[in-house]
Amino acid sequence: MLPSSTVENYLKALHQAEASMGNETLVPMGQLANAVGVAPGTATTMVKALAESGLVEYEPYVGVRLSSAGTRLATLVLRRHRLIEQFLVEVMGMSWADVHEDAEQLEHVVSDRLVERMDAMLGHPAVDPHGDPIPTADGALADPDYHSLLTCPLSTPVTVTRVTDQNSSFLRFLEAQELKPGQSIEVENRNSAADSVQVLAGERRVTIGTNAASKVLIEIL
Repeated sequence: MLPSSTVENYLKALHQAEASMGNETLVPMGQLANAVGVAPGTATTMVKALAESGLVEYEPYVGVRLSSAGTRLATLVLRRHRLIEQFLVEVMGMSWADVHEDAEQLEHVVSDRLVERMDAMLGHPAVDPHGDPIPTADGALADPDYHSLLTCPLSTPVTVTRVTDQNSSFLRFLEAQELKPGQSIEVENRNSAADSVQVLAGERRVTIGTNAASKVLIEIL
């Protein structure tokens, strides 16, 4: 099976699901179908074809995982996507909230030569505008172990490092609250009864919900 945009989308979705679940865990078919926006039966048909091509390992009624070949292709798709996002923000001047959908389209059509040229122009960045690590040209992908706003120490200087939700309205919300990657902040209080987290960002005190807080990853200074 030659790589196509559909194949690449399945492989990328599997890679991201495995990363969130733990790489030793099979991804349920329903979860994969939801990630790529198709019916479970459609996903199963594609996964069987991917398994025949050696890109995934499929266990009926259990789930699916990437093979080593599938992982390699998936990381290269992620590399293209994240470099394109960084290029659109840094060179084209687009908002970090608006580049995900464009990168979703462009990742399937840009040549490897163009991707490597973008990488060189950008100075070989380690992360994209959302803090997601950019795989190297040989497929290596860093997997830092970050805290989130729900798990970091209170009243301790930290830096926003990564945002795991690419929804444009969520990204604009974070930008308005001064919670973009690179911002130095402190978590002042967590209130489980109110389902909220209070953050000191610059001169501002910001209160956000725990669901939003779980998507903002940080490094301790």
